Amino acid sequence: MSSHYETLGVPSDATPEEIKKAYKKLARKLHPDINPGEDASEQFKAVTHAYEVLSDPQKRRVYDTTGNENGTDNGYSGAYNGAGFAFQDIFETFFGGSAAQSGPASRVRRGQDALIAVRIELKDAVFGVNKKLEVDTAVTCSRCEGSCCEPGTEPVRCGVCGGSGHIQRPVRSILGQVMTMATCPTCSGFGTEIPSPCNECGGEGRVRSRRSLTVKIPAGVSTGTRIQLAGQGEAGTAGGPSGDLYVEIRVATHSMFSREGDDLHATLSVPMTAAALGSEMTLETFDGEQPITLRPGSQSGDVVTLHALGVARLRGMGRGDLLVHVKVETPTKLDAEQEELLRQLAKLRGEQVGEGKLVGTGGVFAKLRDRLGNL
Repeated sequence: MSSHYETLGVPSDATPEEIKKAYKKLARKLHPDINPGEDASEQFKAVTHAYEVLSDPQKRRVYDTTGNENGTDNGYSGAYNGAGFAFQDIFETFFGGSAAQSGPASRVRRGQDALIAVRIELKDAVFGVNKKLEVDTAVTCSRCEGSCCEPGTEPVRCGVCGGSGHIQRPVRSILGQVMTMATCPTCSGFGTEIPSPCNECGGEGRVRSRRSLTVKIPAGVSTGTRIQLAGQGEAGTAGGPSGDLYVEIRVATHSMFSREGDDLHATLSVPMTAAALGSEMTLETFDGEQPITLRPGSQSGDVVTLHALGVARLRGMGRGDLLVHVKVETPTKLDAEQEELLRQLAKLRGEQVGEGKLVGTGGVFAKLRDRLGNL
């Protein structure tokens, strides 16, 4: 004789959820209403009895220890009368619901959460900003104040279900004709009807409207940051609580500054002469004009760091830095006098310039020229 585990097609260490799932699958397949054959009926009794034993922790413990369930044989005569058998499982399997009902449903429902995107400037991300928003959403109906009824009226008890929200109906099963519970079609399970729905909201207790609110955007936010505003989402039905509003940040690009983490980056173009001789310059930042000191002989790619002039840290203290990248500009158009001056400078530095080529008179260029000439 097959064990109860074999009957259900599960291993001996199966979890209660696996046992229940296997039983429901077999019961649907073998139920006499679906499979009227005699063999199927016997198999249905077998799987039901196996489930009765294995779904009860105490009976399963005894069965696993002794190979027999406490005081009963391995037949099926008691399959429908065991104290531990859950009739609710059969009802859920075949009738799509629970045998026990918790009463009428409530019309009150929490509103949905909402998500909107807000575009801010980079400066707003650096320092934070208060942003005024216009939101199209559901708000509580001002006419009925969420009651769903025309002023002066109220819901009445459903005359079909008597206010329970459910009705009984007979269903044929292997147990014979049983009474099951179903949602009342008249009141949709609410237990009450609204004879005079509100003319403004149509009996929903809320309407669509545009409203204004101000959100405080903290310093340090970046694109993709979401700010949760509790209770600022859509109003619920029938006076239910509102959902939450999520504000997703989009930071606009800036013409001068770019952002990497909490640091800002900028490029400062300087004349060749200023880079060679050194210079004091100013840079307009989000904190106003800041002095920039260029050392003599500055090169393209040099970085001047202005500490604590970057983005405020969203989680933490202080601000990042502003990194100024130096770009040395080489003049592209020279008049005769300027060209002559540069030639004199090249001569003084031991450099010879001719026809667009730099010919070294010594050092690395001379060595490179000599090596090429000897090839």
